[in-house]
Amino acid sequence: MWFLAIRHLLSKPRQTALTLAGITLGTAAYVAISGMMLGFQTYIIDQLVNNDAQIRVTAREDIVTLHSLDDAFFPAASHIFWEVPPAGRRDYAYIEYPAGWFERLDRDVRVAAYSPQLVTQMLAARGRISVSTRFIGSEPERQARVSNIEKYMLVGHFRDIGSTGNRVVVGDGLLNKLGTRVSENLLISSGKGQPVPFKIVGSFHLGVKSLDDTTIFGALSDVQKAYGTPSRVSDIAIRLTDVSQARTVADEWALLSQEKVQSWDEANEGIMSVFKTQNVMRYSMTVSILVVAGFGIYNILSMAVQQKRREIAILRSIGYEPSDILWLFQLQGMLLGAAGGLLGLLIGYELCTLMSHIQVSPQRGLGNGMMMVSFDAFIYARAFLISFGVAALAGVLPSRAAGKLTPIDIIRTEGS
Repeated sequence: MWFLAIRHLLSKPRQTALTLAGITLGTAAYVAISGMMLGFQTYIIDQLVNNDAQIRVTAREDIVTLHSLDDAFFPAASHIFWEVPPAGRRDYAYIEYPAGWFERLDRDVRVAAYSPQLVTQMLAARGRISVSTRFIGSEPERQARVSNIEKYMLVGHFRDIGSTGNRVVVGDGLLNKLGTRVSENLLISSGKGQPVPFKIVGSFHLGVKSLDDTTIFGALSDVQKAYGTPSRVSDIAIRLTDVSQARTVADEWALLSQEKVQSWDEANEGIMSVFKTQNVMRYSMTVSILVVAGFGIYNILSMAVQQKRREIAILRSIGYEPSDILWLFQLQGMLLGAAGGLLGLLIGYELCTLMSHIQVSPQRGLGNGMMMVSFDAFIYARAFLISFGVAALAGVLPSRAAGKLTPIDIIRTEGS
């Protein structure tokens, strides 16, 4: 049966080669595009999940309703009617009882690490140059366990900040803006008092320009003093033992507290929706190519059924059953799908390897500045199954038509 199937395919070499090329192209395109897109998604998710917090607790937010301000403005009135009712959101600057959160997080076995933070807007200056910055105060040991910031350090170590001493780690983009470098000093001001000098002990490059150009990390106690808010905490960054539980855990904690609790995927729903769009595009493009190749398989097998009618009659007359004839032609479609799929996997792998050596950034970081490409085994398995499945389905109708032919019908048709 295998010999006959291969012989039938080789009897039409041009059509077989074109169809095989279509399957190979579709499979290779799926592997290359999936590797590139999933590599990019891996990079972005690593930035979102591991560079900050998988769950972030921030000060509570209250939605202002129609009668939220009645007691504040008209405490003695029993009936109040607003011509323009109050609306909007009332934000609180700090977590009111962070110690309660610390106790809860210490008891929860799902929490791998957490880091209290004070996130403020400050003014960093050197000479005549001043830049508005996002100054994050944290405990370096805890922050290093919550995020992967150590991996993105260009100079120095994140833990060099220490617990106090006015030492900071600055994004490389911000250093360039200020015209300064590691080991020099910055003046940082909250606008409430005199600027406070801080020594730069390290620099980092996250690969996100908005962060690298504006972010400074310092010790929590130093930032609290510089901002004039001792013992205050505005955020708690949390890392879980299983990141897939982030949304479930965040929703659970949100019901137990008045603070705002958000998982990393909730905070980045816009980016996650882009990933879904990318996945739909790559599936659609690949399926479109393979459907065209499927029509080629259908055409080849349909023509083979018509051209091999005499051979089918001979095979039936010497004892081949209809199921054998059906299997003969179905096998041809499966052979095309398997061969095209394997060739496509090899070509796709080579394309992914070439792309992984393309330098997209001169800076260190995830992938050492090279294009991030995924070599996940599921990509290759899925690509082969798609190509093989399309080829197998394309051969169903011609194979069934061949299996229904009888020697008598063939002789009558040939005679007419």
